[in-house]
Amino acid sequence: MNIKKFIPILDWLPNYKREFFKNDLGAGLAVGIMLIPQGIAYAMIAGLPPIYGLYTAMIPQIVYAIFGTSRQLSVGPVAMDSLIVASGVATLAEIGTEHFIEFAILLAFMMGVLQVLFGFFKLGFLVNFLSRPVISGFTSAAALIIALSQLKHLLGFNIQQHKIHGILFEAFKHIKDTNLITLAIGLISIMVLVYFKQFSKKIPAALVVVVLGILAVKIFNLEQIGVKIVGDIPEGLPNFIIPEFEMKTLIDLFPIALTLSFIAFLEAISVAKAVELKHNDYKVIPNQELIALGMGNIVGSFFQTYPATGGFSRTAVNDQTGAKTPLAAIISGTVVGLTLLFFTPVFYYLPEAVLGAIIIVAVFGLLDFTVPKQLLKYSKRELVILNITLLITATVGIKEGIFIGVILSLGMLIYTSAKPHIAILGRIPDTHFYRNIKRFEGLLITSEDILIVRFDAQLFFANVQYFKDKLEDSVKEKGGKLKLLIIDGESINSIDSSGVYMLSDVIAKYKSMNIDIAFTGMKGPVRDVLEKSGIMKKISYQNCFLSIQEAVDAFEEGEKNKAAGKKYFDYLKQTNS
Repeated sequence: MNIKKFIPILDWLPNYKREFFKNDLGAGLAVGIMLIPQGIAYAMIAGLPPIYGLYTAMIPQIVYAIFGTSRQLSVGPVAMDSLIVASGVATLAEIGTEHFIEFAILLAFMMGVLQVLFGFFKLGFLVNFLSRPVISGFTSAAALIIALSQLKHLLGFNIQQHKIHGILFEAFKHIKDTNLITLAIGLISIMVLVYFKQFSKKIPAALVVVVLGILAVKIFNLEQIGVKIVGDIPEGLPNFIIPEFEMKTLIDLFPIALTLSFIAFLEAISVAKAVELKHNDYKVIPNQELIALGMGNIVGSFFQTYPATGGFSRTAVNDQTGAKTPLAAIISGTVVGLTLLFFTPVFYYLPEAVLGAIIIVAVFGLLDFTVPKQLLKYSKRELVILNITLLITATVGIKEGIFIGVILSLGMLIYTSAKPHIAILGRIPDTHFYRNIKRFEGLLITSEDILIVRFDAQLFFANVQYFKDKLEDSVKEKGGKLKLLIIDGESINSIDSSGVYMLSDVIAKYKSMNIDIAFTGMKGPVRDVLEKSGIMKKISYQNCFLSIQEAVDAFEEGEKNKAAGKKYFDYLKQTNS
């Protein structure tokens, strides 16, 4: 067993080049500085004290550097997962209470265990059940919820609601209680965050607004006129504490942990794969990524972290500032650790409005306008799924939105599988090519004796009746002169027992009507099933052809050419093509 495959640090660290260190150091410092205000801000989204955001910004990414396969992915707290933690755990305990904190930490452990199990059993493909419309609708709704949830920090009064309509109603109801100084701090911070990049790309805008906010409060004593500040953040590294495992709590948290394990992996693998395209010296392995993220959350939970995953903005900064190896992530974690040891008192006067502004600007990029515009052009059904997912997530809940979205996506998959595309073919003039008569003009329709049908899907239990019904409709349209039914199997890649029984019935029915059946272009696996099931004997080997034209020629030229069918079939069997 190659241990380097499961612990990638044993592969890249011994081969580390000295010239990499300058890049890794610069990237690590930049991301580490960026993580400090982000960690504090995202902890607020999760309903946790700021210190837990810093813990989560340190431990999981150091562990990920040991087990992960991406060289640039930056792991830590993210906005969307923080929202899921807040909305999920709030149903079990009041936000900010000791039980709430314990449940959030336990959630990280459960999520990590699930991710490790998914990775070990190579179940990363399950994330594919989250279709693009579901992801788009969910992320847009989450972005709106996160942004609006920060109104309480910008307006200066508390809002208890967690759904979009509830937040807006509560904000409008108490708008007269707005603290204008707090609002000004928030709006100025947003403007600085949006426009500061035009002046400097090297200095993090978030760090600038944090420093300016702290100075403004300290110099003008703004906390005395109602501006809410972060206050005391405990100093020191996190203690090793084993989470409490109670069966009832584990059962209650399981749906949230399962949701988080998929969403967090999807976020991380999407970012990691995007960055991988820019580099050709390593490969991101999805199942190992699950294990790495899971180990980060498991180990982190023993040091009081809440669920973490790969973050887009931090990873982008990590990559743009030249990170070459995961050592950059270790340096970032070290920066956060030093902050915990020596610099947490600096953040005492940090206004909550500044953190709210950082969050609002950060999540604006999650709003997805591109996918809905594209779906409007070519897939109205998927656009409906996107909008339903968005509305359910925004008005009912995170878990409910994802669940409904996945169910609708699977429902659409079942519907399209049960009623796939089927075409009646005609010949392109002066060629031997056959195409759908409804999509191409000027096709030569074969004689009234011949009907050519192409079925563009696997033939299985869900669509056999549809196939059979469509055949009957097409045969009826031909009238009573039909003598040959050609089934073009080029697009049929598999067939199950229901398909076999259906074909047997179809062959018997049309033989009784003196209509012969020929198969063309059958793939090897399909031919194997038809051979073993005895279908080939029922239609005779002479009625199996490599192309539609050969089947037409065999019919039109007589029995002498039918021998070509058996010749082709024997040849295909021998080559197992």
